[in-house]
Amino acid sequence: MIDVRPESDAGPSTLPQGWEEGMLEEYIERPEYGFTDSASDDPSGSKFLRITDIQDGRVDWNTVPYCKCPSEVVASKRLLPGDVVVARIGATTGKSFFIDSPPHEAVFASYLIRLRARPTKLLPRFLYFYMQTTAYWAHVDRHKGDRLKGGVNIPVLESLPVVVPPVEEQARIIRVLDCLHAAARSEAVQAMVSAELKSAALSTIFTFGLRGEPLKQTDIGTMPDSWQPKAIIDICDIWSGGTPRKSVPDYWKGEVPWVSGKDLKAPALHDAIDHLSNEGVDVGSRLAPKDAVLLLVRGMGLAKDLPVAVIKRPMAFNQDVKALVSRGEYSGRFLRSAIYAGKERLLSQIVPSAHGTMTLNLNDVETFRVACPSSADEVAEIVAILESLDRKADIHRKKQAALEELFAALLHKLTLGEARTTDLDLSFLPPAKAYRGEVLS
Repeated sequence: MIDVRPESDAGPSTLPQGWEEGMLEEYIERPEYGFTDSASDDPSGSKFLRITDIQDGRVDWNTVPYCKCPSEVVASKRLLPGDVVVARIGATTGKSFFIDSPPHEAVFASYLIRLRARPTKLLPRFLYFYMQTTAYWAHVDRHKGDRLKGGVNIPVLESLPVVVPPVEEQARIIRVLDCLHAAARSEAVQAMVSAELKSAALSTIFTFGLRGEPLKQTDIGTMPDSWQPKAIIDICDIWSGGTPRKSVPDYWKGEVPWVSGKDLKAPALHDAIDHLSNEGVDVGSRLAPKDAVLLLVRGMGLAKDLPVAVIKRPMAFNQDVKALVSRGEYSGRFLRSAIYAGKERLLSQIVPSAHGTMTLNLNDVETFRVACPSSADEVAEIVAILESLDRKADIHRKKQAALEELFAALLHKLTLGEARTTDLDLSFLPPAKAYRGEVLS
């Protein structure tokens, strides 16, 4: 019997009754390499799926090009629902994609290998999920190093050790994993929608306000009549940070978050990747107070967006970041939103440094003006609205992460027989689908 489970796994010593172990070649038709041709925009040919058309586990068939594929070749290279294609070379070596609803006469390119399961033994979707497991990736990693350019080939895939449950159990496993995958994707979409809603709200609020006031035109744009453009230097103190010597390890062993450009990826920061000791802060950096705004002023992060965040606890920061410390008229939570609402004006001031790094000059930061309400109540309401949208997006991202973690755990345990679908409460799943005329639960 072939043991496909890694030595470090703590799974059962024997498989559940009715489960099998074997080589993948026993459960699939003969794999096929793809067709070699140049991609074309001529729609008279066949759709021509390439590695580069598979992005984030998806294919937009509308953008997939065509090729001139002879009819006798189409017969052998045509993609059918249930096929699994595998990248045989390049950065995505070993990654697989499940063909669900391909266009008529779609074929696959030569850097892909097609696997076609024998559904009386192995359901295609179960094969696809099995090819996401650590057992599969360990097999690929063991073999691709001795292949030309680090690729995989048909013999490598055929020799994959597999654990194969009875078909009915495969169907139940598919049902569980598909539902978790769909739920995680739904949360990702909801997070994206919430972020887009926040962006639209930000633009609307900093143009029209919340009070339905008459509007006025200013040199930084339209705003309510009672609002005023104010320069950062007039409402904030601007602090510079620093980096303690890396050669002193004790400086980098502490509880104080130390923010650099890589941390500035969310509207609010609760922590940072790196941490300093109090001594490290004293000799090489500076501690910004809670509610300060940290703004990246040098780094490639400025090439795509304006990395700026309000901090939820005191934090140190490096020399590529400026701390904007409010003098009390406006909270850091408001200032972060006001700055981000006008980010295009600030990003237009970026200049490349001598080494090509993107840079915001201190004077441009100091003189940058933001739209400010005159009413403290309106400021508080603006903060509450925008933070509620941030929380909504954050909740969806956390749910997505939890679902992805559960998916990964069950992917391993269910496909290797360490857990059974009968052990799970499946009441959250949609109605069961039929397989070969039988309803599976």
